[in-house]
Amino acid sequence: MKSSIKKKTYKAIYRLLDRVSPIKEDCGKLCNAACCNCGGDSRDEDGLDFDLGIYLLPGEEKLFTMKEDWLKWSIEYAEDYDFPDSWFGKIYFVRCKTPPICPRAFRPLQCRFFPLTPHFSDTGKLQMILSTAELPYSCPLIGEKMKLTDEFMEATYTVWKHLIKDPLIYDLVEMDSTDRKDMDIKYEIVYEK
Repeated sequence: MKSSIKKKTYKAIYRLLDRVSPIKEDCGKLCNAACCNCGGDSRDEDGLDFDLGIYLLPGEEKLFTMKEDWLKWSIEYAEDYDFPDSWFGKIYFVRCKTPPICPRAFRPLQCRFFPLTPHFSDTGKLQMILSTAELPYSCPLIGEKMKLTDEFMEATYTVWKHLIKDPLIYDLVEMDSTDRKDMDIKYEIVYEK
């Protein structure tokens, strides 16, 4: 898959998101960094092993060497997973090997956006909603509907406005939005323009 987003654009996005945080304090202190601590080998509620990670957006892998000692890399194929039909070939999954400690300046975008996720309204308008993904942990930002900083919401929205210009990323947001509607998943809009 070839992304239209250049490496320098991803670097600029990382710099912008480095300056904002979901809340005024370190949100990891609220939950003992639950979203980071699930990155290694863990057990789910049934006692089965699982390896929770995140996927990189198309082209985001250009920011990494794949030799980072704090990340475990997997190369998968989009056709084997629930990705848009326009996605084909390699996709990159990463798992943190040193939770909850990681070089914050190098956190992948999915970590930086959390707990927000993009959604298209019925009219195609971009909205930021609280994540509706099923998680093996409880996030106080979502569960307690904590007020997120305006700077974080504005920066995340701005980044997604740029990201969806890439047809592959647009297709992903469109597919996820359609899935929420088709499965009647309730969501909370927290930011839109």
